[in-house]
Amino acid sequence: MGAPKGDNLTWHVGEIEKDARAAAYGHRGAVLWFTGLSGSGKSTIGHRVERMLVARGAFAYVLDGDNIRHGLNSDLGFAPEDRVENIRRIGEVARLFADAGALVVSAFISPYRADRDRIRGLLGDGEFVEVFVDTPLEVCEARDPKGLYKKARAGEIQNFTGLDAPYEAPTAPEVHLRTATLTVDEAAAQVIRYLEEHNVLGES
Repeated sequence: MGAPKGDNLTWHVGEIEKDARAAAYGHRGAVLWFTGLSGSGKSTIGHRVERMLVARGAFAYVLDGDNIRHGLNSDLGFAPEDRVENIRRIGEVARLFADAGALVVSAFISPYRADRDRIRGLLGDGEFVEVFVDTPLEVCEARDPKGLYKKARAGEIQNFTGLDAPYEAPTAPEVHLRTATLTVDEAAAQVIRYLEEHNVLGES
């Protein structure tokens, strides 16, 4: 997103073009960017989408927020500037995956609209699919699969999104999943349907 720290760096373009990769895999590369509160179901739905894509022969992979923080972003905390850098790094990784022809399922809270828009700006037309996992705060807090809301309410966790840190919901997501009225399979099917209708996926 910024200029590289070096004067002799050049972005290299390979011999395989996007159309050739799409022909080989049967689909175009794209980033499916799942965003929503903690406990909203991003990872659960994202993994179901990945399974459905792979079942039809697609090259798909989930980049999960917790997994990335175990490795690539293990040096980052949850202060606002760390959140920005967390999303910047994963956006660059997702961009590379998409360039390789993959359908990248990215499951991150990614609370700031500007950060998500920056990732969109890295990709070509139709290559960034914002998926808003719209689950009410009270539902997420009632689920609380990791006990994070309870800890945040007790003051053990600071800067917790949705409580004492902001979440900026998408204003015009490509896919809007209102999970209060959808099962996991129904939500995943809605994502697949979008990909089919917008010519990201080839014939199954």
